Amino acid sequence: MTLLVGAFTIGLILALLSLGVLVSFRIFGLPDITADGSITLGAAVTAILCAHGTNPVLATTAGMIAGALAGALTGVLHTKFKINALLAGILVMTALYSVNLRVMGRSNVPLMQHTTLGTWADNLGHRFFGEEGLIILGWRVGAGEIALFLGAFAISALVAGVLFLFFRTHLGTAMRATGDNPQMIRALGANVETHIILGLALSNGLIALGGGLLAQYQGFADAQMGIGMIVWGLASVIIGEALTGGRSLGLTLIGAIMGSVLFRLLVAVALRWGLNPNDLKLITALFVFLALILPGLLKKFRRRQPAAA
Repeated sequence: MTLLVGAFTIGLILALLSLGVLVSFRIFGLPDITADGSITLGAAVTAILCAHGTNPVLATTAGMIAGALAGALTGVLHTKFKINALLAGILVMTALYSVNLRVMGRSNVPLMQHTTLGTWADNLGHRFFGEEGLIILGWRVGAGEIALFLGAFAISALVAGVLFLFFRTHLGTAMRATGDNPQMIRALGANVETHIILGLALSNGLIALGGGLLAQYQGFADAQMGIGMIVWGLASVIIGEALTGGRSLGLTLIGAIMGSVLFRLLVAVALRWGLNPNDLKLITALFVFLALILPGLLKKFRRRQPAAA
């Protein structure tokens, strides 16, 4: 049960990554590879500040801002210097690897001996649920794990709610329209380039926030932790769309969170069944491949059924 709760918690934390990828990939239609670097940047900034005694909330906010700046840089390279969006993301992601090492001063920053949001959640869990935790479905779950799960759920739900409200504002609607029809927005006098830069900043800010929370949950930040995270985000978004249909903005946001949790559960089950951790990235790629082809196969199957009838 502890493994299951942990999988749910990590899935909810990485739902912020999924929401960030949703903004760049689905709303703006830009394949932004910056995510692999910005999630590590958010973790690195958050970890090094927590290691120096900074308030965890301020440290996490600083990590999110750093990620937003990285996303804005990608947007500037794409819009102002007319570099292909994919290449701009690769350039920034490559540069961020060195930046992250500079920020941390080494390849790994441990946080087990420092105060983090995870520490606060653990203390609150023991205060409200006691030292022994709770028994759920016959299994004992630690108070800290319960508190971390509830905290991750609250943060992901809050971020999704704020995004939903933001994209219904005038600016948010204009940003969504920019992704759908930039020519129309340009004809109406809106600045398409500014909207793209803001969108990529928002996307990578959310991704970096997820990285900062993940580092505090795991108890360390590592320079290699961002490798392949863009694949995780894309898989979560695609799985979420398959689950909810993505017929509205609200369902799309909820689907991204559900997809992240389900994807993490699939990974946890694979590890539970004895998967070699060295094969984790391979299994992740296979899951993404299945998530990409299954919707098309299901549509073909549904079309054939009426014809057969």
